Amino acid sequence: MPRTVTVGLDGSPESRAAAEWAAREASLRGLPLRLVHVWEAAPDPIAQAPLLGAETLQHWTERVPREAAEGLRLRHPGVEVITEQLTGRPAEVLAGHAKEAELLVMGSRGLSGIGGFLIGSVGYEVVAHADRPVVLVRAGVQAADEHEPDPAGVPSAAAPYLPVLLGLDTDSPDDALIEFALDEAARRSTSLRVVHGWNPSPYISYGVPADYELHRSLARQHADALTEVMRPWRQKFPDITISEESRYGSPASLLVDASGDASLVVVGRRHRHRPLGAHIGPITHAALHHATAPVAVVAHD
Repeated sequence: MPRTVTVGLDGSPESRAAAEWAAREASLRGLPLRLVHVWEAAPDPIAQAPLLGAETLQHWTERVPREAAEGLRLRHPGVEVITEQLTGRPAEVLAGHAKEAELLVMGSRGLSGIGGFLIGSVGYEVVAHADRPVVLVRAGVQAADEHEPDPAGVPSAAAPYLPVLLGLDTDSPDDALIEFALDEAARRSTSLRVVHGWNPSPYISYGVPADYELHRSLARQHADALTEVMRPWRQKFPDITISEESRYGSPASLLVDASGDASLVVVGRRHRHRPLGAHIGPITHAALHHATAPVAVVAHD
């Protein structure tokens, strides 16, 4: 089976935004787009209720993916669109389906102010367990949001892409995470912005008067470590401009603050083999809830 860009579709505004983003990504990758609609059967007493008659069932199992596919084919004529209807628990089905995809795309409900966007229980579970990269797209995202303003200052999808933003831990950098971010930047013909946040060890800072020379020394160490991690990648991707930012402060806050000027945020998640619980890490958790750009989560060892 050929690889696809797969999107979970349920008819909501956030899943429609995810489908549009996935279509653009499929075009960049030259891959088919697969729309997956998962129907979770209701318990018998609920299924027999008048409000869930044949017309409602038909709407969710047939009309939603069919109409979405028709619209996507019109707006993205170069992209092959495939639809698939499955039954089961959405999180389990989508996480399993991600194994056959280049990446899985899902929607997240947009919120105002500090809320950023909300990742529901299905999205959270898929992100925590899918082996392939998962991209979360908030409701209301437009193609122009990923691009710089045109010369008149108007958002335009015809303008160059904004940079791809990578949150990186220099203590345990992962090749798969870095390469994914660079590949995404290459597809968009844009730059890669690498952000690394650091704080002194509590054993150093607790109860110790401010030592500015120590702070400068630690800052140099972290900046040098980031440069060293990215050195071979500059050689591997010589056509991509890579900017490095090693800054004092909360890594999660720095990443979220920088997301407003990015076309895509890329973060990592370590593989967890325990069957219970969801483990995505505090920085990835913050990005999923508060970043303003689409967020790609790449699982790694």
